[in-house]
Amino acid sequence: MLNITSEEFAKLAAYIQANYGIHLKKEKKTLLTARLQGILASKNFKNFTEYYEYLLQDRTGQAAAELVNKITTNHTYFMREPEHFYFFRDQVLPEIKAQCRQKDLRIWCAACSTGEEAYTLAMIIDEFFAAEKHSWDTRILATDISSQVLEVAQAGIYTAERINPLPIEWQRKYFQKLPDNKVKVVDRIRQEIIFRRFNLMEKVYPFKKKFQVIFCRNVMIYFDLPTKNSLVEKFYEQLQPGGYLFVGHAEALNRETTKFQYVKPAVYRKI
Repeated sequence: MLNITSEEFAKLAAYIQANYGIHLKKEKKTLLTARLQGILASKNFKNFTEYYEYLLQDRTGQAAAELVNKITTNHTYFMREPEHFYFFRDQVLPEIKAQCRQKDLRIWCAACSTGEEAYTLAMIIDEFFAAEKHSWDTRILATDISSQVLEVAQAGIYTAERINPLPIEWQRKYFQKLPDNKVKVVDRIRQEIIFRRFNLMEKVYPFKKKFQVIFCRNVMIYFDLPTKNSLVEKFYEQLQPGGYLFVGHAEALNRETTKFQYVKPAVYRKI
């Protein structure tokens, strides 16, 4: 196992923060070392300096993609922080339905990981609109920086245990059973999600229309304060007036400085 020097860690940490916003503290040195061992071994690098130079010189994007897949944490599950989903169902969707004349939902899961959050929203939307759904554009944009987790999300295949938090009725209605104790999201729900790779650190966001709702939960805990503030500002600009931002419960915004109006824990609104 190759060890990383303090200087090598500092260079890699700076590269990761500059490109992906993730702030690696010194105590993460061992974790970073362990996660990158496989890449260094496969490339026959003698040390982390050689790997760092490889990162800087690579023009294919493959090196950066490998790094992202190794360093990102993708812990998620169906109905995580369920009160958000209840509020989305009971408060947000009725507002949109009453106010949106174009019948166009604009919802963005800004760090969708392996897809559970986006699929949960799609199932809620399906039940809410019911027979009226055919007259609405209900597709959800779901993005993540990791191509590896996006492949899982697009496939929509999970172990049967993963869907236990969902109502039994949903398990029967929205999933088909597969061999080896696995299940797959039914096609009509999978087709509701547009999965794309996207780096939240991009200086310019390419979206043509503003969103009514943005979910970006349990991501900003990995950012330092300036990066977090900058991202929140971008989200504000990407929302329609009256639009909602959902963040993780450990990611409260500073109510004295943010433009967002506090609604309830981890839920904010553009005023």
